[in-house]
Amino acid sequence: MLEVTPETLEQGRREPVASETKIHAMNSQALKVACSNCNLRELCMPMSLKAEDLEKIDTVVATRRKVKRGARLYTNGDKFTSLYAIRTGFFKTCITTEDGRSQVTGFQMAGEIIGLDGIVQEQHTCDAVALEDAEVCVMPFEQIEELSREVVALQRHVHKIMSREIVREHGVMLLLGSMRAEERLAAFLLNLVQRLHARGFSQSELLLRMTREEIGSYLGLKLETVSRTFSKFVEDGMVEVKQRHVRILDTDGLKLIVNNNAQSCQ
Repeated sequence: MLEVTPETLEQGRREPVASETKIHAMNSQALKVACSNCNLRELCMPMSLKAEDLEKIDTVVATRRKVKRGARLYTNGDKFTSLYAIRTGFFKTCITTEDGRSQVTGFQMAGEIIGLDGIVQEQHTCDAVALEDAEVCVMPFEQIEELSREVVALQRHVHKIMSREIVREHGVMLLLGSMRAEERLAAFLLNLVQRLHARGFSQSELLLRMTREEIGSYLGLKLETVSRTFSKFVEDGMVEVKQRHVRILDTDGLKLIVNNNAQSCQ
């Protein structure tokens, strides 16, 4: 599968480095990011912003932060100070249950904003872990909140992000409450490929950044059940799986599995 990611797009625009001085200059410049020039702006910022409003946001969203694979962007109990717009990479959010088990609560990708869990109690209630080397734009919440009072489009966009999280949680409740294993995995794959397609990826091929075990944790399924369900999809000719590479061969078939559940719930 041909990978076209924000990282490769960014690399394609960089000029060869000729000296240590230039390297230092580029590293200093990398600490700054302009929303107005970002190729993911349409995904994490409102479309209707005027040029002067974008300039105001550029002064607020002024730094990037790199997170290595397996490292935490923030941890349960950390003081909440910022929201984070994912520029490159993939994250999972998870909580630790009372008996010490880790429960995955979501997967986030480039163009999405994470950190909303910290708003209510002014501290984070989950861990955000990078599934691959990632980079985020830091959005200090107090400044975003203040600016949203001036820029109506930004305020409306923040509300939409919060609403989207509520809808996502309702979707997870449906997955865990009424769907069989096949329906859960089919819905997961369709949702993931749809989100990736909005970012320029294939409509039918994807690279799973998460493990089968992490998928199972999110869907409320055992690892063996996830593996068995993938195998069934392969046998039925719906998907082709090569390690973490998944190719969807029968999108309509997967949709039918999910829709049958929706109809039975009515």
